[in-house]
Amino acid sequence: MAYIELNQVTKRFGVITAVDRMNLEIAQGECLAMLGPSGCGKTTTLRMVAGFEDLDEGEIRVGERIISSKAKKYYLPPEQRNFGMVFQAFAVWPHLTVYENVAFPLRIRKLPKNEIHARTEEALKNTNLLPVAQGSPDDLSGGGKQRVALARALAIRPDVMLLDEPLSSLDPHFREEMRFEIKDLQRRFGFSILYVTHDQSEAMALSDRILVMRAGVVQQIGTPLEVYSDPANRFVFEFIGLSCFIEAGLSPEGMYLGGERHPWPEGIEPPNEIIAAGKGLLAARPTEIDFIGEGGIRGEVLRKVYLGETIDYRVRVADTEVRIQKTRHTAGPSAGDRCGLRFTRPHWYPADESSEK
Repeated sequence: MAYIELNQVTKRFGVITAVDRMNLEIAQGECLAMLGPSGCGKTTTLRMVAGFEDLDEGEIRVGERIISSKAKKYYLPPEQRNFGMVFQAFAVWPHLTVYENVAFPLRIRKLPKNEIHARTEEALKNTNLLPVAQGSPDDLSGGGKQRVALARALAIRPDVMLLDEPLSSLDPHFREEMRFEIKDLQRRFGFSILYVTHDQSEAMALSDRILVMRAGVVQQIGTPLEVYSDPANRFVFEFIGLSCFIEAGLSPEGMYLGGERHPWPEGIEPPNEIIAAGKGLLAARPTEIDFIGEGGIRGEVLRKVYLGETIDYRVRVADTEVRIQKTRHTAGPSAGDRCGLRFTRPHWYPADESSEK
C-alpha cells in the first residue's frame, strides 16, 4: 500500500519543466533511490516533497495527509511535515557539542526537557555517537559529522527520511560504511526513504526500488535487478552500468556491419519491428559478451588490460569499439588477435532512439 504518493506532480522554472507530471508511490518502510544525470529533476522532486518548493500542478500525500495540492490551494510548511532531512553538506554547528547539535531541532519544537533528553540519547545511541556526545563535531571525521546529521534527523522521529547526496563528500571507506548504517537505521525505525544520488552502486546497495529520471520525466521504476537487467529504453541501459552499442544494418537474411553482411549469429536475432526499420542498435553489457573461436560477430582485439580481478578488452567490430570484461581466470585472446564474439544477453533498440543525457 502506498504511503507517499505523488500524483501528476509538475514543477516549472520559467520555460523549463524540471519535473513533468510525475506519478510515484512509495510504501511504508521502503527506500526508493532517484538516479539521473544532473538537471534531470530528482533534487527538485525531493525539495517538493520536503516543502522547499511548491508545486505548479499535482498533489503530494503522505499517509492520510495531503501535504501539497495545487488544485486545492494547499501547502503544508516544511516544519509541519515531520520529515528528517540529510544533505551533502554536513550542516553541523561547530560552536555546539554533538549532543546539542542533535537536540537543537527538539528545542525548537519546545518539547519537554525530559523528552528532549530521551530522544537525543536514543538518536546518539543508534548512530554510535554517545561516547563523543559532549565533544565538538569539529573533532570528528567526515563520516562522524554525517552521523551527527543523521542523528539530528532521527531525533524528531520522522515519518519520512529525505536524503540528498548525503555520502558524496565522504571518502570511499566511510561511504561504504555509512550505506550499511543508513540501511540498518531504516530497518530499525521503519521510516520510508527518498534518496537522491548520482552514485549507482550506492543506489543498488541501499534501495528497494530505483527511479531513473531524464529531463524531468520518469524513464523507469523497478528493483535494482530489474533496472539493470531489463532497462526500459536505451537511455536507461546506457545510464545504468557499463554498456556497449553496435549499429547494424538489418534485413530478414542477416545483419550488415561496415557494409559486410553477416548471417544471424545464434541467439542474436532482433525483434521484427527493428528488422523492419532496416537498422538497429545491438546493446550488451561488457560482462555479457563471450569470446569464441569460430562464428559469432567477428572483431579484432585492440587492447587488453589487467585490472586486478578483471581483464578489460577493447575490440574493434567494423567501425565500432566494443568493451568486454572477463575475470582474470578466463582464457582470452591477446591484443592484435582476430576473434569471434557471442552476445549472451543481447538487447536491441531503434537506431534513431536518442540517448542524450
